[in-house]
Amino acid sequence: MTKITELSPKQKQAVRTPFDVGLEVHEGTPRSGKTTAVHFKLAYLYSVSRDTNHLVAAYNQEQAFRLFIDGDGTGLMHIFGDLARIRHDNHGDHLEIHTPKGIKKIYYKGGAKANSVGPITGMSLGSVAFGEINLLNMGFIQECFRRTFAARDRFHIADLNPPAPNHPVIDEVFNVQKTRWTHWTIQDNPIISEKRKQEIFETLSKNPYLLDRDWYGKRVMPEGVIYSMFDMKKNSRPALLGKPYEMFFVADGGQSDATSCSCNIVTLHEGKYRLNRVANYYHSGAETGQVKAMSTYAKEIKDFMKWCYDKYEMTYSDIYVDPACKSLREEFHKLGVDTRRADNNASDARGKGGGIETGIERFQNSITDERFFIIETEKYDHYDFVKEIGMYVRDSHGEPIDDWNHAMDEARYANNHFYRRYIL
Repeated sequence: MTKITELSPKQKQAVRTPFDVGLEVHEGTPRSGKTTAVHFKLAYLYSVSRDTNHLVAAYNQEQAFRLFIDGDGTGLMHIFGDLARIRHDNHGDHLEIHTPKGIKKIYYKGGAKANSVGPITGMSLGSVAFGEINLLNMGFIQECFRRTFAARDRFHIADLNPPAPNHPVIDEVFNVQKTRWTHWTIQDNPIISEKRKQEIFETLSKNPYLLDRDWYGKRVMPEGVIYSMFDMKKNSRPALLGKPYEMFFVADGGQSDATSCSCNIVTLHEGKYRLNRVANYYHSGAETGQVKAMSTYAKEIKDFMKWCYDKYEMTYSDIYVDPACKSLREEFHKLGVDTRRADNNASDARGKGGGIETGIERFQNSITDERFFIIETEKYDHYDFVKEIGMYVRDSHGEPIDDWNHAMDEARYANNHFYRRYIL
């Protein structure tokens, strides 16, 4: 358990601030320590609240658990220790904690999908904590505020990285009630060394947009974001529309880097071919601290593939793998899974503007023309894709930065196949 004396002055101040506003927003850069402050703020709240039921929400249930319940060692289950245990009842999975004010139930749920409202309908809550609130469905957010109307000690808290200045969460959530806003930067995190800060600064300095957003914590327009035309409202659907034509998989592998595999289904709807990204296997050794062998990735992706064709009752045409990831292809072959080389635009590389830029332009066209959609799913959802697509940017020389691009690369490969077969 992390002791409160180990928190920075900024974190201590956040924890001790009274619960005298309707919404407390902690906005700032990644690695700024804001979520750790929220953990202890919530622990304090649950210890004094007269309400029994509370909610923590994120993009999906797994993220809600990871961000708030576990929290990389500083989450609620660690703060309360032996006084907490995971339970399940009619309202779902929750952390049951014993406090001086009695037993409290902390439910953890996903809130990114249009139908996320269903699992919280009928619940009466004392408080709600929103992780990465800018990624959540607006209808879900508004319903959460309604679920706390009868609370004796009503409170809401949210954290997020700086969104674009025109993001709807600002006007539709932050500005319509009494909100306390706290700004965070990496300087507020007590556990990051000066050497590590310098490394992060040098990396972010390659792109002015990333420097403003992820170092200074400013709300900036995403001019450097490669797929800024992607819109969750326009480019996502709750279910497939149209006649299915083909299912195929695309994978890009790494060990310390992320391994990503998408399931894609091409449909014909209203005379227009669509590329539907229906599911995504994703694991990052660097982010999770758990590096897996390529043989493990191959086995897990094979299970993922079976889940996909069982769910959609389709046979797949091919699995395409990044040509550079020879080890993953070899492991697939050992499992009896035939693979093909993904189209990584190598054949398009004819001088400046060719190669990867051709693939990027085609994917941008598919997004803009509303030929590309992500399809909501309970398992193997699109959290990592959505996160990457907002982080994938160009450097000061106009070149795509080699980061946050694992799902982006295999999505581009998938679109290349789609574009060549159905559009050109």
